[in-house]
Amino acid sequence: MKRVLLIFLLHLSLFFIVFAYQAQADERNWEISKYEGQSYALVSGEIQRTDKFSFVLSPEGQCQEVSSMFSFFTWNNPGDFDQLIGRKVPIKLNNIETTAEVLTTFPYKEGLKVVFYFGTFPLKEYIYTMYKFYEEEGIYQIQIVDGLNFVASKYFDITENNWKFDNLITSINDAFEICKNIKDLKI
Repeated sequence: MKRVLLIFLLHLSLFFIVFAYQAQADERNWEISKYEGQSYALVSGEIQRTDKFSFVLSPEGQCQEVSSMFSFFTWNNPGDFDQLIGRKVPIKLNNIETTAEVLTTFPYKEGLKVVFYFGTFPLKEYIYTMYKFYEEEGIYQIQIVDGLNFVASKYFDITENNWKFDNLITSINDAFEICKNIKDLKI
């Protein structure tokens, strides 16, 4: 009887450990992994969960540079999305007016996903700056806005989203470790 009780308690303990780990991962809300020889950390949007903000690290740059991208899902398809590829689209980052380049579009769940590219930057400086910006502002929000020969609502039914960067530094450190392992495997 003691043995059965001990096995039951062991299984119950394992269940709670797995549950606690899953709850922590859900709370962290980041996906960290590798794809096609690069590592990445991405987080889902708060308004539309299918919108992602991603940070990509490449072993070619000794994992010391990070490419910054985000995506927006849309049901709108006016038929001329291709003309946006490579074009800088006006956005507001919190209240700062800037642009982001449309990298690609692809069909996704009966709509379209549009991937935007901010650029590639030195890893430590960029992540530190982003985290400080997020910490000071309390939000990281992107709104696609109207601009010269561009009407946001023509292409996007939902034109804004925000992302939680609370665990940005930890997540980037995890992606950096994966990137270093990819680099070590190629030697």
